Amino acid sequence: MNTLSEEKVFRDPIHGYVRVQDKIIWDCIQTREFQRLRRVKQLGSTSMVYHTSEHSRFAHSLGVYEIARRMINEVNDISKALTEYEKITVKLAALLHDVGHAPFSHSFESIMQSDHEIYTIQIIKGESEVNTLLKAYRDSLPDDVASVIDGTHPNKILCQMVSSQLDADRMDYLLRDSYFSGTKYGEFDLERILRTMRVADDKLVIKASGMHTIEDYIMARYHMYWQVYYHPVSRSYDTLLQKVFQRLFDLYNEENNIVEKLPMFKALLEKNILSNEEMYLLDDSTCFYAFNLMSQIDDAILSDLAKRILNRNLFKYSTVDKKEEMKRRCLEKGYDLKYYLHQDYQSQNPYKPYSRRAQCIWVLEDDGSIKELSTVSTIVSSLSQNDSYEDEKIFFPKEIL
Repeated sequence: MNTLSEEKVFRDPIHGYVRVQDKIIWDCIQTREFQRLRRVKQLGSTSMVYHTSEHSRFAHSLGVYEIARRMINEVNDISKALTEYEKITVKLAALLHDVGHAPFSHSFESIMQSDHEIYTIQIIKGESEVNTLLKAYRDSLPDDVASVIDGTHPNKILCQMVSSQLDADRMDYLLRDSYFSGTKYGEFDLERILRTMRVADDKLVIKASGMHTIEDYIMARYHMYWQVYYHPVSRSYDTLLQKVFQRLFDLYNEENNIVEKLPMFKALLEKNILSNEEMYLLDDSTCFYAFNLMSQIDDAILSDLAKRILNRNLFKYSTVDKKEEMKRRCLEKGYDLKYYLHQDYQSQNPYKPYSRRAQCIWVLEDDGSIKELSTVSTIVSSLSQNDSYEDEKIFFPKEIL
């Protein structure tokens, strides 16, 4: 793999510099699929609560790459455990892990009924500038990069670096989302984690002396979910997104001429899986243009829901014990319950040992033994013993109050 004649850098508020020495990394950043991530916000609805959280998937993806690069360069055990080809592979996987992300963060996945990872793999392995570039370096490279992202690569260290319970992805988004939301909840000591990271028994592990830093990281994840990602105002905005597309699909199924009025959603309405080209054209700006068109459309429900999104006229929320009362009030005001009353359930556990694909966090004791984190940390043990932390709310128009 060729290196650049001169190192390229991106200024970054989290990492200072994002450094690029490999030509293939630099070329990947220039592809149209990766540049599209500039037009996709990292936190779709969170800016309705924390107004400065306007950062992009592009910035986050560069950050994940930078942490993976630092793992390789600064953790001697990782550097020795990987071949040069594996180092390039995992750096590419870190860079490209979100290349298939839809608009509005994860809330759009329920609308598309598809996980962003499916599109990421499709872009890497299918017809795309990314695929052409990777194949030009080595024919097997797209498959190898994809296997790191989907967790099937034979060298599990690579998978752990990109997708585990202590990975470059989580570490970047916690720090970055905390910074841009103006909160402190997601802060933890990345430098200490890298300093105490090792490889033992073909696993990424943390020395026992760094365990308390990992506890801070786990707590940061817990607080970010409930204070930022699952904030009820953010969930209200997500509810409106779901309802506006639910109405759009209903109109389409009624053989309404809605496709002619909103051609940018033709593929979304007609197909289960979008092509790479159709995915490329779907970004935040496309959706907001569509919402503006919807606000002027002759369907009262679609128009109203679109205006609520554009003007931040969000639904109010309450506990589920008020559901029957709010249902009655909605009906009295003439609101269709299908679109104007929504029950939302969220749950999250900041650390769950042996969960699917997420693996465990391992602690390397002074005597050389390796123990799962919750068996040596009282704090993490307490958190992991609960199946999940839950919250359920109902959402409805404030006009009914």
